[in-house]
Amino acid sequence: MAFWAGTVGAVLFVLVFLIDGWSRPGYAPARHPISALALGRRGWIQTTNFIVSGSAITVGAVGTVLDGPGILLGALLAVFGLSLVASGVFRMDPMLGYPPGAPAGTPEEHSAQHRLHDLAGAVVFLSLPLAAAIGIFTLPGTTWRIVSAGVAVALFVGLGWFSRAWEDVSPRLGLIQRAVVIIGWGWLAALFTAQALGLSW
Repeated sequence: MAFWAGTVGAVLFVLVFLIDGWSRPGYAPARHPISALALGRRGWIQTTNFIVSGSAITVGAVGTVLDGPGILLGALLAVFGLSLVASGVFRMDPMLGYPPGAPAGTPEEHSAQHRLHDLAGAVVFLSLPLAAAIGIFTLPGTTWRIVSAGVAVALFVGLGWFSRAWEDVSPRLGLIQRAVVIIGWGWLAALFTAQALGLSW
């Protein structure tokens, strides 16, 4: 059950931010980051998504520690899940024109809550590619090792691309972040599902 919880958490997170982002008035998925969905009148949806999905992924990570291919891999996934929860507890500041009426750019000074959100987000986006990199050495089977290597490279490159887009206030910032998230969370869902089904690596 722990592994299935992890799968549901990873898939749920992506589905919720995609659906909510596409249907949210004043929100532009291609431009705005996922975390901005936690702002405004419907912000509770993404806040809940962070906390519920992060908790479910943490449960799956504990299963990986106890019954999976490696303690280090499971520990990194647990750090990832808990950091996702923290991203929901601490919200980002209004900026980039969202919610409507917010500054068009990024403010020079941020609230303490925003800084904690940034810290949690940094851990989220570093722990997952590190977990994929660990998977290269801990997941038995050539296919999983090759896939994990590809995902690790894609996530590290994507993280750099997203960081530059944030600094440049790119109009494609949200699109770049979504590409990184879908790749990473997709690998994570597949990993938990394989463990749940007892598939050979």
